Amino acid sequence: RFCRAVDPWSKYPKFELLPGAEETILKSIDDICLSLQTDDYLDLPPYVINDIYVDLSRPLRSDYDTLVKDMYLDLGDSEIEAMTAGAMVSKLQQFASGAVYNSDGEYSIVHEEKLDALGDIIEEAAGQPVLIWYAYRHSSERIKQRYGGIVHDIQEPDVIEKWNNGEVPILISHPASGGHGLNLQHGGNIMVWYDCTWNLEHYDQANARLRRPGQAKPVIVHRLLTNDTIDTEIIDALVNKTSVQQLLMRGLRK
Repeated sequence: RFCRAVDPWSKYPKFELLPGAEETILKSIDDICLSLQTDDYLDLPPYVINDIYVDLSRPLRSDYDTLVKDMYLDLGDSEIEAMTAGAMVSKLQQFASGAVYNSDGEYSIVHEEKLDALGDIIEEAAGQPVLIWYAYRHSSERIKQRYGGIVHDIQEPDVIEKWNNGEVPILISHPASGGHGLNLQHGGNIMVWYDCTWNLEHYDQANARLRRPGQAKPVIVHRLLTNDTIDTEIIDALVNKTSVQQLLMRGLRK
């Protein structure tokens, strides 16, 4: 009724709105919907996004481009192969973050650019607690290896209470595990997206763990992005999803 398939022969077709459908949808639900934004009724601290770009060396850029072109890459100690477009996207995001899984479930480290950039953030924090979001197990393992005993996982017993008491220097979490319902605003105001997510809900909910009532400082969100890779496409997708969602919400505000 309101949409058409852009690629109808695809297994998972993408849909777009028909001309004029957006206004029709808003009018259809206008009398049964109410939209309230948190900024309308909560006193929230300022929110700053800081994108930090890292570069791949020329050999790494060549490897990345080979993976894009051939869906296959020989790393010497392992072979990386993407059998589907979805697997390809995941492999590219892994590569951008510094390590890629092979078919055996083991990963090969390809670079440490994001780890080094994370180190700069932690150093600049000068002892202030830092919350880090990751998407892949190899990211969490490599962060723990780099920073040893000062890194704590959201799954650890009593870690949330310790974080809010200022006893946890670095807290790491997957957004699906720690992105909903947790009050972390008393433990710090600095967070880092080590691996970005395509999921807008996970992204917004994770950012809201620190930007909550009771937060006394501006919330700083660092996003580690590898230049000219899938990372920048993920951010573009989040921006597009956010703009469409905000447009709908504005249309429903009374």
